[in-house]
Amino acid sequence: MKRIALALLSTLAVAGAAHAVEYNQVQADKSQIGFGYQQMGVSMDGRFKKFASQLRFDPAAPTAGRAAIEVDLASVDTGSAEGDDEVAQKTWFNTKAFPTARFESTAVKALGANKYEVAGKLTIKGTTKDVVVPATFTPQGNAGVFDGSLTIKRGDFSIGEGAWKAFDIVANDVTIKFRIAAAAGK
Repeated sequence: MKRIALALLSTLAVAGAAHAVEYNQVQADKSQIGFGYQQMGVSMDGRFKKFASQLRFDPAAPTAGRAAIEVDLASVDTGSAEGDDEVAQKTWFNTKAFPTARFESTAVKALGANKYEVAGKLTIKGTTKDVVVPATFTPQGNAGVFDGSLTIKRGDFSIGEGAWKAFDIVANDVTIKFRIAAAAGK
């Protein structure tokens, strides 16, 4: 009887492992990071053309998930060359001193229905803040897509100094939007 029980448990363990899928191969060409803000009451959008990300996520074990995203701030695309040059300056991103922004997860919490909260540390311009990022995960065959957004206060990260420190022209709220596509790895 013990042998039958052990054989059954072994079979279940192997079957469970065979169905576990870990998404860990980020597909950069299918991923994007953008942002939205208000300037003089008008909604504006931009994006970052270069970023690197590492991901480990198994929907069967979401609390073991990990993510790290590093954004090349000089790759900003505001929709105009003049805007790109302006935000690279010391008063905004100061890309010479702080070339990247970084998010690193510390915990993943499943909320049900493919919705998650990803807690982590966000670092911009040398300032690190704890954040919680709501995200959804949509499996697509042997790949999956993580979508989410997070609103930050630009003043918390000294984005906009000097004359730009006030929020009358450019609002304090900036929404970071992302779509990270990843394939299942071995």
